[in-house]
Amino acid sequence: MWSEKYRPQNISDMVGNEESRSSIMEWFAKWKKGTKPLLLIGPPGIGKTTIAYLVAKQFGYDLIGLNASDVRSKSRINEILAPVLGNTTILGTPMIFVDEVDGIHGRGDYGGAEALIQILKDPTVPIVLAANSDVSDKMKSIKKVVKIISFKPIPPRLLRVYLENILKKENATLSPGSLIKVIDKSRGDIRSMINLTQSLVTGFNPQTEKSFETINVEDGINAFFKANSVEEARGVLYAMQIDPRQKIDAFYSSIITSNLDKNTLAKYLEIISRSDILFGKIMKTQNWRLLRYLNETLIELYQNDDRIRYSKYNLSWPLLNRIRWDGRKIKSLSSLMAHKLHLSSSSFSTIGLPFVLFCIKNKKLELELEETFGEIIEKEMELIK
Repeated sequence: MWSEKYRPQNISDMVGNEESRSSIMEWFAKWKKGTKPLLLIGPPGIGKTTIAYLVAKQFGYDLIGLNASDVRSKSRINEILAPVLGNTTILGTPMIFVDEVDGIHGRGDYGGAEALIQILKDPTVPIVLAANSDVSDKMKSIKKVVKIISFKPIPPRLLRVYLENILKKENATLSPGSLIKVIDKSRGDIRSMINLTQSLVTGFNPQTEKSFETINVEDGINAFFKANSVEEARGVLYAMQIDPRQKIDAFYSSIITSNLDKNTLAKYLEIISRSDILFGKIMKTQNWRLLRYLNETLIELYQNDDRIRYSKYNLSWPLLNRIRWDGRKIKSLSSLMAHKLHLSSSSFSTIGLPFVLFCIKNKKLELELEETFGEIIEKEMELIK
């Protein structure tokens, strides 16, 4: 997708909100334990998530990304963040980023907001939150313990210059009327603007007025499986104007975390697999016109099934379980082996440990380990299988 292809690689590549970006850089440069977390507020698609990832990269942090669905319950927050905040993580120098934090309010909140607020009051690692709005009661509580930086919609004149530059690089054109319409409909949302433009140029979505109506990924997944007809479900798919990789991943993570029978799960995963193969071919050949077939493959997932609800895992669930249950043991093993191999613990965890497990699995290496470490090896080998 063009929105991914032309995603800023450096903070200086971003468009608009110069003062806000400067304030974020200053916050990171001065950060120390106990510094108030950041809350980035502004409409979707203007760079809040992008700048969080770019700043993390620039300052050498390993970003752990969460969204509203991850932090709606106290138990879920503890499951994901306890290893990080307890300094048992093997992920290096962590930074926490919670996107769409304004989405945790309402009936879907099972103690998540209060648990998050307690973490925000005494941060031990950099924490950045992003929200589209700050008007809910739960957001009022969060705002009291954070530093707020506001983002404004990108001005139309900057959007036009940015969009014309992309069209020139793609050797593509839009009529003056369509160009103005896309910019107007995007309402300062640069991601939406780029997605709509690519849709019109490549024929990925029907060129109708309805194609300009968009919904977010969570609402899209939930609406898809609640649709009363295939036509309604297809409309939902076309309205999810997001990166195709994100769309496939959203369906996958939602399906595997739902309580489905084996036959239904196998059917769904076969369709997801074909979608993934199609996207892989698009990336390999750069033939973006094939995107028009992605939704027609994903529509085969349609079934009015109230067992499936949107769920997102930023890390695979087997890895999350390993971090949760075996984090301390893995860290101890990594420290021991790192000392013997003259490596850092993080280097051994990310590079050495998988290699050692591979060698043991293929009977190329035998280690004399204490019983506790032997149990870890056995568990990890089962995970590999």
